[in-house]
Amino acid sequence: MTNTPRLPFTRRRFLVGASALGFAATSLSKANAVGYPSQNLTLVVPFTPGGSTDILARVIGQKLETVLKRSVIVESRAGAGGTVGVASVARAEPDGHTLVMGHIGTLGAAPGLYPKLPYDPLKSLDPVSGIAQVHNILVVHPDVPAKTLQELIDYAKKNPGVLNYASGGNGSAAHMAMVALADRAGIEMTHVPYKGTAPAVTDLLGGRIQLTFTGAPNLIQHVRADKLRALAVSGTTRLRAAPTVPTVAEQGFPGFEASQWYGILVPAGTPKEIIDLLNKEIVAALAGEEVRERLALEGADVWTNTPKQFHDHIALEIDRWGAIIKKAGIKLD
Repeated sequence: MTNTPRLPFTRRRFLVGASALGFAATSLSKANAVGYPSQNLTLVVPFTPGGSTDILARVIGQKLETVLKRSVIVESRAGAGGTVGVASVARAEPDGHTLVMGHIGTLGAAPGLYPKLPYDPLKSLDPVSGIAQVHNILVVHPDVPAKTLQELIDYAKKNPGVLNYASGGNGSAAHMAMVALADRAGIEMTHVPYKGTAPAVTDLLGGRIQLTFTGAPNLIQHVRADKLRALAVSGTTRLRAAPTVPTVAEQGFPGFEASQWYGILVPAGTPKEIIDLLNKEIVAALAGEEVRERLALEGADVWTNTPKQFHDHIALEIDRWGAIIKKAGIKLD
């Protein structure tokens, strides 16, 4: 595999107050006790640049740079619905210098989709912390004759297989969200997987694809500019960034929830002291109101937890999405 060239991380200003600096000093003393970090860090994003995963990775990377006094290289390693990048980290040295931004697709859905998945989310990787939950927005091109979710469903039922929906790849969060919705609504549409969310949105804007159900950060600006029509959001509550768009649950599907979640993981066997240090720094990085506000405006909610809580969440999601995938009869090579 040829990796994307490593580019220097672009620094931005986030909250680094006196209390944060004091916390950093304590954490660094623990890091020094285990000789960590001894080199620059690589944070792998298993998708093409520009998507929600990349946006979140750069927020975390900047904070870790400030605290650990080492460069954090945010590196894209895309392929096979994100599984290529995750597998590369699972094989890396478990010394805390290689991290991956995992998410619902690569950790929750992939085990049910890929019979020969080259890693086990629960055994090949050690969770550090969750990062954020990102609500998906169901959007259609303006040419689609539907202004509500029910109108879209009615159209799809009258024209089975005619509507094409885009995703960032087989097994991606957008793919799974639409599978879940189609199952609940009893509709049939054609899935068109792309190599990343950015090219999928480009084709949607150009009218070559009719709809998608993907992360809000990728779509919100196009909805505000009336280039795409938003019909529903996937979370249990409406988006602060798009308060007039109702949830799927509000529109006749109680209990529906198919939002994305993201988190940081390291290769299995990484020393507990390093995992604990990274967890504390990540939680602190996301505690500031400035960061929370920025993510909220892009359709994301901060979501942090302990390594064990993150591990247990992944296990539950594997079971949940495995059942949905099995019912839908989806298998990928």
